[in-house]
Amino acid sequence: MPQATPRSSPSVFLLAGAFVTGMFLFTHVGCGGDECQDAADCREDQGPPASNTEWVCDHKRCELHPVQVPSSDSGTDAGTPDSGAPDSGRPDSGTPDAGRPDSGTPDSGPTTVSVQVLAFNDFHGQLEAPSGQILTGVNPDGGAVRVSAGGVTYFARHIAALRATNPNTVVVAAGDLIGASPLLSALFHDEPTIEAMNMIGLDLVAVGNHEFDEGSAELLRMQSGGCHPVDGCLDGDGFPGAKFKFLAANVATGVDRTLFPRYDVREFDGVKVAFIGMTLENTPESVISTGVAGLTFKDEVQTVNALVPELRQQGIEAIVVVVHQGGIPAWGSLVNECKGEGAGGIIAGAIVGLTKGLDDAVDVVVSGHTHQAYNCVIDGKIVTSASSMGQLVTDIDLTLSKATGDVVEARANNVIVTRDVQEVGAVKDLVTKYQDLVTPRANRVIGWVAQTLRSQTDSAGQSTLGFVIADSQLEATKPANMGGAQVAFMNPGGVRADIAQGEVTYGEAFTTQPFGNSLVTMTLTGAQIDQLLELQWRSSGATLMLLPSAGFTYSFSAAAPVGSRVDPASIKFNGVPVSLTAEYRVTANSYLAAGSDGFPVFTEGKNRLGGALDSDALEEYLKAHSSQASPLPAPALNRITRLP
Repeated sequence: MPQATPRSSPSVFLLAGAFVTGMFLFTHVGCGGDECQDAADCREDQGPPASNTEWVCDHKRCELHPVQVPSSDSGTDAGTPDSGAPDSGRPDSGTPDAGRPDSGTPDSGPTTVSVQVLAFNDFHGQLEAPSGQILTGVNPDGGAVRVSAGGVTYFARHIAALRATNPNTVVVAAGDLIGASPLLSALFHDEPTIEAMNMIGLDLVAVGNHEFDEGSAELLRMQSGGCHPVDGCLDGDGFPGAKFKFLAANVATGVDRTLFPRYDVREFDGVKVAFIGMTLENTPESVISTGVAGLTFKDEVQTVNALVPELRQQGIEAIVVVVHQGGIPAWGSLVNECKGEGAGGIIAGAIVGLTKGLDDAVDVVVSGHTHQAYNCVIDGKIVTSASSMGQLVTDIDLTLSKATGDVVEARANNVIVTRDVQEVGAVKDLVTKYQDLVTPRANRVIGWVAQTLRSQTDSAGQSTLGFVIADSQLEATKPANMGGAQVAFMNPGGVRADIAQGEVTYGEAFTTQPFGNSLVTMTLTGAQIDQLLELQWRSSGATLMLLPSAGFTYSFSAAAPVGSRVDPASIKFNGVPVSLTAEYRVTANSYLAAGSDGFPVFTEGKNRLGGALDSDALEEYLKAHSSQASPLPAPALNRITRLP
C-alpha cells in the first residue's frame, strides 16, 4: 500500500442553487516550478480542468486527459453488497462479456476506479441543530474564528452533494449513532434518528458503546424494526428498522458468532472493498452491565488481523476499518490537523496504538468515540474522526487498481456541515413531525422549585443549578450496583439555562442540559482528586470551576500560583479530610469523563461504570425531592470557599 496523503485544507463549496459541486482545494505537496506529484497538485496549480477532462500527473508534468463515463452496470453495482456467488444478479466483471471492455487489455480505458467514503461518528441522535461551533481558524488579533455547524436537515444536504460527485460512494458511521440523544430522538427510543439515516442513505454503521444503552435486544430492534416492547410505536405509524447495516466484528454472542455481521463487502467496477465494523473492547466498562449481558467484547486489533486472511481469500485488498475508538488532538487544533501530545507530535489516545497494531493490509481507519476532529496518517494508514453530532463529514477518496485491487492513492478531508445550504425538505418534514409529537410530552411537570435555580456562578465558581444537577448525579450513581459514588462533579458549560421558580417541565429540565450525556462512575485517588481541582485554573489565565455535589467541600487561594491553589487538607467528604492515597468513587458526565474541558485526570479513572442519562437523573431527583406543596429549595453556596 502506498503512503497515504491526507488533505489538510478544508474543502471549498461552490453553490449552484442549493447544491455543492464536487470541486475541492487540495493541499500543495511542495512541487517546484511546473512539476507535480499527483493530480491534486495539478488542480491546485492549473485550476479546474476543462469540461469532460481531468488533470493527470504524468512523469511530474500536468496533462489533461479525457474522462471516461462509467458504464451503466457499474452505476447500478456501486454500493451493492457482494453476495459471494457468481450468479449474484450481475455480470461477472472478470470476463470479456461483462458489459464493458476487458480491463486487462492495453486499450481498455482507465486502470483504476475511484471510490468515495463519506464518514461521520458520534451522531447521538442530534436531529436539531446543535449549539456548539467548529473552530475554523484564528483572527489576526488572535481571536478564534468559529462557525455554527450541524443539524440533520443540513447534514442530509451535504451528504447528498458529496455523493453526487462520485457514483461509487459508501456512507459509514463509526458508532454512537444513537444513545445519549437529545429529547427529540431519545423520547422515541431513537427511532427518529434511524428513520432520518434511512432517508439520508447511510450504508453501514459500526456499533458504539452507546448503542448498548438500552441493551442488545433493543439494538437488534433498531436493525430489524418493530414497535418498542413496552412503549409501542409512540409516533403511531410503526417502525421499519434500519435500511443500513450494523456491524460488530468484535462483539461475540458465542463461539464464532457475532451480534451483527463482522464486515461488509462492496464492489465497484470489479474491485471489492471490505468494511470491518467494531466498537471499543472496554464497552462493558462504559455502559450498565445489563446492556451488554451475554456479550463478549474482543480485542480490536486481534479481531481485524484475524479477518485479513479471510478477506484476501475473497480477492479483497482494499480494507477500511470503521471503529468506535478514538484519539485526542491538541487543544485548538483545526479539523484537518493531526497535532497532539502523542509521539512525534501527533494525536494521543487509544486509536494510535490500535492503528499501529493493525495489519498493513488495512488502508483506512474511520474512528470516533472521543468527539474530536482530526485527519492523520499513522503507520501509512489514513486515520480520521469527524467531531460529533453531525457537525462534520469526512470525505475519503480512494483510488483502486483494477488489476490488483490495491489502494494506490488515499486522501481525506473533514468537511464542515455548514448551514448556508438548503435543507432537505423530506428530512425537515420528519423532524417537524417529531417536534410536534414531542411538545405535549415535553410539557409534563416533573417537579417544583422554591426559587429560580440559576446557572450563573458566584466568585467561587458556585451556582445553585449546577449544585442541584451534581446532587442528582450523585443520587443516581450512589447505590452500589449503580457505581457506589461518593461525589459527583458537573461542568459549568453543561448548564445551559436557568430553571424558573415554580413548576418544572420535562422540556425545561432537558433544555438545562441538552447534550444527552450519560453518567460515568470511576475510581480516583485522593491525590488525583487534588490534581483535578488544581486543573480548574489554567496558565492562560482562564478558569473553569467544577461544580461538586453536596458533602464535598474544599478551599482555594485565589492569589496562590496556578497549580498550588488548593490546600489538600481542606478537601473533605462530609467533613472528613481526604487521604491522598485512598481511593474514592467519583461520578462525572460522559463529556467530562472523556477528559474534555481540559480535565484529563478523568481519563485515568479505574473501574469505570456507565449509568443513566444526566437528564433522567435530574428528573428522578426532582420527582423524589419536590412537590407542589413542598418545592425543592435552592442549595446553599457553601461547598467551595475562596480565600485571598
